[in-house]
Amino acid sequence: MPRPATTADRILRAARTLFEREGAAGVSMRRVAAAVGLSPMAIYRHFPNREALLKRIGDDSFDAIARHWDARGRGGDVLERLVAVQRIYLDYALAHPHLFDQAFSMPRSDARRFPEDFRARRSPTLNVVADAVEDAMRAGVLREDDVWDVAMTLWAHTHGLIALYRAGRFNLDEAAFRRTYEASLQRLLRGLLASA
Repeated sequence: MPRPATTADRILRAARTLFEREGAAGVSMRRVAAAVGLSPMAIYRHFPNREALLKRIGDDSFDAIARHWDARGRGGDVLERLVAVQRIYLDYALAHPHLFDQAFSMPRSDARRFPEDFRARRSPTLNVVADAVEDAMRAGVLREDDVWDVAMTLWAHTHGLIALYRAGRFNLDEAAFRRTYEASLQRLLRGLLASA
């Protein structure tokens, strides 16, 4: 039986709803308090400030996508696993644009830095990509290279396309952009194949 929601859980749920709808600018302690039925000062018992609340939303978002990526990034065809993870990244960006921005596009003092943090496996999301890359190299599907450099190349490619699309740089509807994204990803992967 699931545990009953705590006040902190209710605060987070309300803040995330505002965040999903309006982005970080829509999350104020006053608005969150009103949504939960608390006084604004009561929130400070659970979160010391707005930044801590936004950080928790971002951290929870990282954890959720990492679990989803990890579930899709195991077993089966190694190349299909790599493609699946890149598709999940796009799905997440389009379904949760404000959370995506908070997690992957906004400057943050606690953001992981390449290469040290990634090579030390401090990224729950890029670890999944690196593991799939390593498995594909081990299987002889991708040519031998630096695993983390290839993982970063894949991330930069997919993130760049998504950022350009979200900034209005493509004159495509979502379905057409998905096809363009997929074709571009396949083109990149062909260049990394061991037989290329």
